[in-house]
Amino acid sequence: MSVFERTETDEFARGARALVVYPDLPGRSAVGPEARLDEAEGLALAIGVNVVRKKHYRVRNPRASTLLGGGQVDEIAEMSRDLDIDLLIVDASLTAIQQRNLEEKTGVKTIDRTGLILEIFGERAATAEGRLQVELAHLDYQAGRLVRSWTHLERQRGGFGFLGGPGETQIEADRRMIRDRMAKLRRELEDVKRTRSLHRARRKRAPWPVIALVGYTNAGKSTLFNRLTKSAVLAEDMLFATLDPTMREISLPGVEKAILSDTVGFVSDLPTQLIAAFRATLEEVISADIVVHVRDVSHPESDAQRDDVLGILRDLGIGSGVDAEHSTQIFELWNKVDLLNDERRGELTGIASRNDNVLMVSAETGEGVDAFKLRLSDLIAKGNETRVVKLRSDDGAALAWLHARGKVLTQSEQENTLEVEASLSRQLWGQFGKQFSG
Repeated sequence: MSVFERTETDEFARGARALVVYPDLPGRSAVGPEARLDEAEGLALAIGVNVVRKKHYRVRNPRASTLLGGGQVDEIAEMSRDLDIDLLIVDASLTAIQQRNLEEKTGVKTIDRTGLILEIFGERAATAEGRLQVELAHLDYQAGRLVRSWTHLERQRGGFGFLGGPGETQIEADRRMIRDRMAKLRRELEDVKRTRSLHRARRKRAPWPVIALVGYTNAGKSTLFNRLTKSAVLAEDMLFATLDPTMREISLPGVEKAILSDTVGFVSDLPTQLIAAFRATLEEVISADIVVHVRDVSHPESDAQRDDVLGILRDLGIGSGVDAEHSTQIFELWNKVDLLNDERRGELTGIASRNDNVLMVSAETGEGVDAFKLRLSDLIAKGNETRVVKLRSDDGAALAWLHARGKVLTQSEQENTLEVEASLSRQLWGQFGKQFSG
């Protein structure tokens, strides 16, 4: 039986009538309240919740008991009754006490932003590793509150029960079971981490550069991934459409082979439990030769999303530009240009033309993708070595090998000798010497 067994409570989650509330706290976010409400609505829709109304409240003095003010809570309770609300989604982090008090005062189930994101991740995890990571994140979150804990951890369902748990029973037993389960999950994830490290070590021995796509959720990474690799990774207009990382071979001009990795999308206020749990997966980004930051430049909060992504990358040990420790190049790809009006497009084109670290594309239409592939080839070639080799004029195999795996800069023929100047990685030069020496 899967640890993500479905139950009848999932149907409640799917059909729930929800009220989304964003508490606009002092110094909370660079993103505007309307944009945050839209994002929270997108998160709710991602698990099939029916958002009936959304509203933001200015909270000048957050209350320890409910976060929101008393009059605001009364208004929420009244709206919940009038609109027949099943679920209150608060786009903020709630303590266990705040969550419980809001439920008592409004009469409806309440979850916060962390709980909502964990619910989505629990539903989307498709691989054994993804399920382990999400379950660990959920347990870490649940351990501090046990508002709706369970007593049979061996029979968890997808979505984890935020929207319909079995009730609060045997809290001390639950805490012990949670601690034991978390310890077991961490051991299993350490095994995953070691396996990934071995795979990365094998890739490092091979002369294949690794390119990682990162970006805010719904920025178009999976659409771009599919176009570049001719794959069929889930790519929908939906937050967190991609959860488990996917790696595929990609063809680039003058590069024999490269590996492209599609990763989970980032989001503002990403729960710390998820960052910790998904670190094994995100280490694929750390070890990449090139990190491509895909941005949705048609989004009104694109700059704020960029700051959120760069903040998470810094937490992972990757800075802007070239990171000294990991030698990771970060390149910005401005996606969804097909959705821009002429004025905005012209403005951004001018900015991008003055920045060597930026390109504009449309992953949906394919515009600019060929130029992007050429730029990737150039970035990969930065670490190459240029050498001059002499070949027999009839040695077509060696010449074809150089063209296929590197960049031939010049070639000239004198009598029976072909002099070729080419740029290849050090590993490829080693392969060339072994294969064509003598």
